[in-house]
Amino acid sequence: MYGEPVTSADRPAAPPDPQTVPVPPAAAGPAVAGSHAEGAAAAAVAEPGSAIWPAGAAYQPVEEDRFTRLVIRLHARAPRWAVPLAALGCVGMGMAYALLSDPTHSEPDARPTCLLKLTTGLDCPGCGGTRALWYVLHGNLPAAARHHFVFVFALPFLAYLFASWAGNRAFGWRLPELRLSPKVLGGFLAVWFAFSVARNLPWAPFTSLYV
Repeated sequence: MYGEPVTSADRPAAPPDPQTVPVPPAAAGPAVAGSHAEGAAAAAVAEPGSAIWPAGAAYQPVEEDRFTRLVIRLHARAPRWAVPLAALGCVGMGMAYALLSDPTHSEPDARPTCLLKLTTGLDCPGCGGTRALWYVLHGNLPAAARHHFVFVFALPFLAYLFASWAGNRAFGWRLPELRLSPKVLGGFLAVWFAFSVARNLPWAPFTSLYV
């Protein structure tokens, strides 16, 4: 009935507290022994030199050699414009080589030559790039595109990426960032691959791409 007091006889019994219930020694032995064994195993794994972790298995830091220390020391002491200047020097040497060697009048097997073209007679994906650079430096863009259209197309983007990186590294300039997504890069590589295949096809008008 509602309103009647609940006695201890009517109240459901609470579950026994496992901490207060005595455990027989026989039953407690394996559990306690198992817990001690697990703790000992964990301590053995955590401690190098134990039976489970053999001695000498810990990671040993590799000592830097003299050349690596020299490079790190020079990089730390070098001014911020040193790396862009070195990269600009490499680009300048490539341009100087194209100007001095005049690849437009060199023999097909002149050194250095393309190994793929020398052995198979096919144009590799980079064939014609040096001649295209020579024509670009002389202001003849149609002839440069005739020798390597993909190189002429990518040249303004490469120049801007280099200028933005070098300006930021050397002088702290914050030029607008040119973001190239993976889809754009994948599309560019696909066009380059298609161009490399098309320039080796023996039918017109693809034969006009052969260099």
